[in-house]
Amino acid sequence: MNPFEHDKDCPQLLDAAPYVLGALEENELRSYREHLADCALCRLEVAELQSVVDELAGSAPPVHAPAALRERVLASVRSQAEVLSAAGHEADRPQRSARRRQMPRFALAGATAFAAAVAAVVVILLSGGSSTTSERVITGQATGAARGAEVALHQRDGRAELLLSRMPQPGAGRIYEVWVVRSGVPRPTDALFGVSSSGAGAVDIPGSLHGVKQVLVTSEPLGGSQAPTRAPVIAVALSA
Repeated sequence: MNPFEHDKDCPQLLDAAPYVLGALEENELRSYREHLADCALCRLEVAELQSVVDELAGSAPPVHAPAALRERVLASVRSQAEVLSAAGHEADRPQRSARRRQMPRFALAGATAFAAAVAAVVVILLSGGSSTTSERVITGQATGAARGAEVALHQRDGRAELLLSRMPQPGAGRIYEVWVVRSGVPRPTDALFGVSSSGAGAVDIPGSLHGVKQVLVTSEPLGGSQAPTRAPVIAVALSA
């Protein structure tokens, strides 16, 4: 029997990166260690991530991470890992049973690569000193099913990132998609994302926001849409 067959869909796989980065709370850490004793898939994921983090740690002196940076990195790790996991489940539908057992591992490899990249970013940021570049933060509005969520768009060094908390799940077979509005019509981007079980999410907005009046988020079928299929649940208004 494939040793991963029984736990290939383990929901706690998403906690492997926070575990390796030392970001779990004490009770979460204790519970996850107990889980690792019984889950071969999570043990493998932790081992792969740990080898990368160990190498990176030796190249930079340890520095205490600011709380805001820590939360942003963890939100990004968890939300993007869930996107990759969802993509793996969607791909896990071929008729051949052999391919059914292979596809999830490919998706998990993508999650590993993403988490490793995040670990690299953390080390570089913390060892490279501070930057004097200013950051602009715009608060967004949540409506409909996302009412009560907290939304902030961060702009820094020509880059824009959307940070969310207390977001609902996008729905079965669906994913969140980011849209930009310049002349009254929402235009799709390739920014697709999910949120963690606690509703945290982070996603980069591709391209320049020059001339953009609004940034919107809708729930769309996996893979995204060319036109919104549902009303926006997030709207961020940018000044002209």
